[in-house]
Amino acid sequence: MKKEIQRLRRIRNIGIAAHIDAGKTTVTERILFYTGKSHRIGEVHEGTAIMDYLPQEQERGITITSAVTTFYWNNHEIQLIDTPGHVDFTIEVERSLRVLDGMIAIFCGVGGVEPQSETVWHQADRYRVPRIAFVNKLDRVGSDFFHVLDMMADKLGANPIPIQIPLGKEDGFFGVIDLIAMKGIVWDEDDLGATYNYISIPSEYAEPSQRYRERLYEKLSLIDDQFMEMYLEGKEIEESHIHSALRKGTISLRCVPVLCGAALRNKGIQPLLNSIVHYLPSPVDIPPVRGKNPQTGEIEEREARNDEDLTALAFKVVMDEGRKLTYIRIYSGEIKVGEEVYNVNLNKKEKISRIYRMHANQRERINEAKTGAIVGIVGLKETSTGHTLTKTRPILLESIEIYQPVISVAVEPRKNIDQEKLIQILQKIAEEDPTFVLKTDEDAYQTIISGMGELHLDVIVKRIKDEFGIDLLVGKPQVVYKESIEETVTVERSFEKTINNILCKGTVSLSVTPNNRGDGIMVIPHIPEEHPAFPYFSAIEEGIMESSQIGVIKGFPLTDIRVNILDASFNNPDFARLTLKMAAYEGFRKACTEAHPILLVPVMSLTVTVPNEFLGDIINDLNGRKCQITSLISQDRITIIQANAPLTRMFGYSTDVRSLSQGRASFTMYFSHYDKIENG
Repeated sequence: MKKEIQRLRRIRNIGIAAHIDAGKTTVTERILFYTGKSHRIGEVHEGTAIMDYLPQEQERGITITSAVTTFYWNNHEIQLIDTPGHVDFTIEVERSLRVLDGMIAIFCGVGGVEPQSETVWHQADRYRVPRIAFVNKLDRVGSDFFHVLDMMADKLGANPIPIQIPLGKEDGFFGVIDLIAMKGIVWDEDDLGATYNYISIPSEYAEPSQRYRERLYEKLSLIDDQFMEMYLEGKEIEESHIHSALRKGTISLRCVPVLCGAALRNKGIQPLLNSIVHYLPSPVDIPPVRGKNPQTGEIEEREARNDEDLTALAFKVVMDEGRKLTYIRIYSGEIKVGEEVYNVNLNKKEKISRIYRMHANQRERINEAKTGAIVGIVGLKETSTGHTLTKTRPILLESIEIYQPVISVAVEPRKNIDQEKLIQILQKIAEEDPTFVLKTDEDAYQTIISGMGELHLDVIVKRIKDEFGIDLLVGKPQVVYKESIEETVTVERSFEKTINNILCKGTVSLSVTPNNRGDGIMVIPHIPEEHPAFPYFSAIEEGIMESSQIGVIKGFPLTDIRVNILDASFNNPDFARLTLKMAAYEGFRKACTEAHPILLVPVMSLTVTVPNEFLGDIINDLNGRKCQITSLISQDRITIIQANAPLTRMFGYSTDVRSLSQGRASFTMYFSHYDKIENG
């Protein structure tokens, strides 16, 4: 048992996440090189990055799918997931963070905290993932390490504690100062930064180094009482005490250690690896995983132990060479090839035929996997993203939040003979990617695919052509609307059906009222627990939720409605569930039809970075697109515009913004919320 705990203490399950172009994959490639996992440094701009193994990732120079690898550093096993930075693939970040114990957040030294950085940070907040930060690209013109620290505090509400500060600035950046060892670190450029040396702190950096060292001590005193005692009494504080206090603060989410460097110039990576080992948690440092017992409904815990029953979460599915590969994280217990596991969500048993340790798209076959492992499994034919696997004691873990698609296109193969094959391929892609939705419109003889954005769908269309040889005709992008209501309406609806010559009747009285934007459908019972219909509330709720999937204006899903169940009755207990469900289904639809239904359009959060000479033209264009500008932030020669933009007006914006700014403005845009359709 003691040996097993020691093994678990030497495991780190971490992810790398950030805004697009902050340098996540570049950092990962250096990590693989310095840990001996790879014998060359892959470069994103050359299309040779090991972790960006898909042809489209190499072509486009971006990460599209999360990739898993395992490497070793200082006698620790580190399982790492490199995630995409583009908002269209945010589900990859979401499902990775759901199963990780720690995270490295990478920030660009020039851009600082950018929109997707905030999204990723708040995703990590939701799952309570401890993190360390790495400020990259300090060799770039305009980089400012200390400004990024301020942005982390202001925009993210974080408590950043720098444990390094840079030596030199912009193209003069040449190393870092380690505030714990109080020495400088410089890297040897002849061997691609594989070796590095500690140097005395240059005299011009002595004062700022001492100042930031004092701040480090002050912040750690607020986190660790023992550290505060030593600090106030003027005792000598050893490096081990600093590491211990930082680890305590990081795991408890009370601070974020911040390091710095320039990954493309091979500077800063080894201290980052040391910090992963020092500060991020092992599987035994995090609270036991919690889930619901499907039989009793009670919350149970499973500790990170091999002798505990299996508890694992499937977080990613990949269709590979005709076989289904399911990525799982094992929280407790162990699995072996040939064993059966129980899918709690589906109430089914499945057999494990193969287990793989993954390195991007390469695999190593293993016979068993234990607590703390992240592995690929072949044989789980029906298991999908978010499903829980156990053996003898079922437990249902919290699933993974799935984002709703906001854009659709109609597709059809150029050759009619490919139609059936196309549907099969699209169904497989939909199984891999929960944010991709396939719908066939039988009335219009159309196949509609929906996703998170134009890039998301473009990647899928190109994949179908490159991987499966099917050329597609693609329609114009269409917005995925939703529907809601603007008035309060009360209705009573009955459902009658003759079953076995007996008239069965259920009646539901309900009111619908507009809900706050983003709150979805809420069903609230206003009948007491002793009421005869109360035990059937779940059936009433089920009827309403099913009815909400098809709106009353154009068939788009209904949302942001509060439904109050005022009364319910039935005449036959044997068929109460059926009759009450159908009465609720029809009653909700009737009420929404009368409650002044409206269309809601997806509203995007838009950030445009524009040189000041083009500011007027860009703002005029945004006003013409009915965008609501929320802030203008001036920074020297550029201005950052933040706005809410209706997606219906933003098609082709990338071309227009380049044209208006001679190619010098840039923008990011991601889904924010649904709101009432704009006029005009």
